[in-house]
Amino acid sequence: MINENDPEVVAELDRLDEAVRAAPAGDTTAQIALWRQAAALGHWFFIARGPADQPRPYAVAAEQGPMICLYSSAERASEAAHVLGLAESESGVVPTFGVPMPVAIDYVASFGQAGVFGVTLDHPRLGHHIPLANLGLLKGWIEGAGR
Repeated sequence: MINENDPEVVAELDRLDEAVRAAPAGDTTAQIALWRQAAALGHWFFIARGPADQPRPYAVAAEQGPMICLYSSAERASEAAHVLGLAESESGVVPTFGVPMPVAIDYVASFGQAGVFGVTLDHPRLGHHIPLANLGLLKGWIEGAGR
């Protein structure tokens, strides 16, 4: 069983979301801080699609191309699945899975071969996104922090 991320680290994402939305156009300082916080999570969580023995992460269609939905907690993944109508209708069960960081970055990046454009964080709650090409920055931040 994968442990949830620290609730304070997850709550900080909400504060940073507000900062991103309040930032003047063109100012990326708050966005960088938000993604640094996402990179500091212990695990990234996903809504599982497909067979239980080979789950794929849920993705949404975007103008740029498909975006994998990553979640800061299993609880947020489950909440999103219910909001998005992805829970099993009879049981209400939402299959989710977590991948430890920094392995999660490589895992998500591997979907570029299947045409995935990017990732979106805590969709639809926050919904900030970056292209897969920027995942290397996140990995660099983790490696720079000595994890």
